[in-house]
Amino acid sequence: MNVHSSTSLQISEGDLKKETASIEKLEIFIKDGHGLTVEIYNNGDTDAENIQLTIDVEVGKLVIIPKKTYEISHLAAGKLTEVHVSVFGLGLAIFFEHPFISITADSPGFQTVWIKVLTKLFGMRTKILTRISNYSEPYEGYTLFGPEYSTYTYLIDMNGKIVYSWKSDYIQGFGTYLLENGDLLRLDEFGSDIIFMGGGRAGRVEKLDNHSNLLWEFIYANDEHCSHHDIEPLPNGNVLIIAWESKTRTEAISAGRNPSRLRSSTIWPDHVIEVEPVGSNGGNIVWEWHVWDHLIQDYNSTKENYGVVKDHPELIDFNFGNTDADWNHINAIDYNEEFDQILLSVHNFNEIWVIDHSTTTAEAAGHRGGNSGKGGDVLYRWGNPQAYDAGDATDQQFFGQHGANWIDEGCPGGGNILVFNNGGESRRYSSVDEIVPPVDINGNYEYIAGEAYEPDVPIWVYTTENPTDMFSMILSNAQRLPNGNTLICSANQGLLLEVTQEKKIVWKYQNILPSPYTSSVARVQRYSFDYPGIPKAKSIN
Repeated sequence: MNVHSSTSLQISEGDLKKETASIEKLEIFIKDGHGLTVEIYNNGDTDAENIQLTIDVEVGKLVIIPKKTYEISHLAAGKLTEVHVSVFGLGLAIFFEHPFISITADSPGFQTVWIKVLTKLFGMRTKILTRISNYSEPYEGYTLFGPEYSTYTYLIDMNGKIVYSWKSDYIQGFGTYLLENGDLLRLDEFGSDIIFMGGGRAGRVEKLDNHSNLLWEFIYANDEHCSHHDIEPLPNGNVLIIAWESKTRTEAISAGRNPSRLRSSTIWPDHVIEVEPVGSNGGNIVWEWHVWDHLIQDYNSTKENYGVVKDHPELIDFNFGNTDADWNHINAIDYNEEFDQILLSVHNFNEIWVIDHSTTTAEAAGHRGGNSGKGGDVLYRWGNPQAYDAGDATDQQFFGQHGANWIDEGCPGGGNILVFNNGGESRRYSSVDEIVPPVDINGNYEYIAGEAYEPDVPIWVYTTENPTDMFSMILSNAQRLPNGNTLICSANQGLLLEVTQEKKIVWKYQNILPSPYTSSVARVQRYSFDYPGIPKAKSIN
């Protein structure tokens, strides 16, 4: 196996010759839905003849595949063909295990390739949870990242060559996204004279064109509130923004906070706003959700929000977590268009939360309404059941996690949740964890009262062979790619990796910008060659 490895200094043309495969090979891609759709791609230089496609069930008692063998007489080099495989049965890991199905493609003169997929199965409806294969190649495309505390954002090719860059007047606040129209949406650090001085502070969102011209900015920073850490562009053109809001010590105690758990004169519960851009420097807040509206506490029985924390996992224990002003420290946000839900990474709780975005702002402040019927209450949470009195320290799964995101549909594991699990003082290494949330087709989450939310453990975990070789106390993220590989950013190290489902490293990039001593990278994103937003720059073929 060849590992593509580079640093940000390797940008001379002579050093950037792409490696080519030395043997003919086929590639298999699997899509779920009604049965399985198998795409076979001839990645060789010669035509493939008499391809034998074989499907088998390795695990699954109630799985029927009426036709298990197919023959493709001819597939030209560089071409793709598609086979639909009928699958029937039941496998939801409730009464019967998830089916494990293998697909093998063989052709004379070509490497035999196979893929094995773990699926949910209900009738004819399949949902791929994860896959493994016997071939390892990086997913070709361009990689977007911005070094921490830098005014630059870079787009690099697979060899580490910088093919495009954007220049801002502000250092970045971690969330950076390339939009389909080629504009760059970026979170900036802004304002040094406000009370919010926590890690990840931002205050400003900007949109740049592909010549770094400012198209739009939105400032959300004063002594009452300040954006931080991450943003999320929405399909309608609006932007979700994470922010702190300031509550006084008196307000906190009136809401049931134990005074001994207040180290400062203010506390900063998080909230989320949705901003509709207006003009070149403004926006309308069209939706918002506040942690403050969903508190429970068992300290002061005279308060309206007094209750049994264990009985209300949909609410947030006001006396859980640290005693700092920055109480929640939400550090990542993602959006699920299918369910109209929002995913939040809550660093100081060592948890992820899912909330309903289909509500009105009034409903989001209460406990009814929206698609879920639960208003702005937490629909799902995972990572640390201590936060809702459903476990102890031995049940904790996340340790200062970052970069939580739903895996895109069309990628292996689509709909699962991928998280960079940083580790910390108690665990001096990082991992990438994939979990399968217990959600039905309508976006409802299964929960057994008094217990921790499922699953018991992640379905897939990546660590480096020597676990401490990948360790970042802060920032970082991971992205599942369409070929099943996972792109990883270990922020403190400035280290970018692409790994297969079998945990083999197939691409590596060591950032040294702006200098080898300040080379942290908050997040990374891979875009395919045909992504509509790739800038039309002469240096990009």
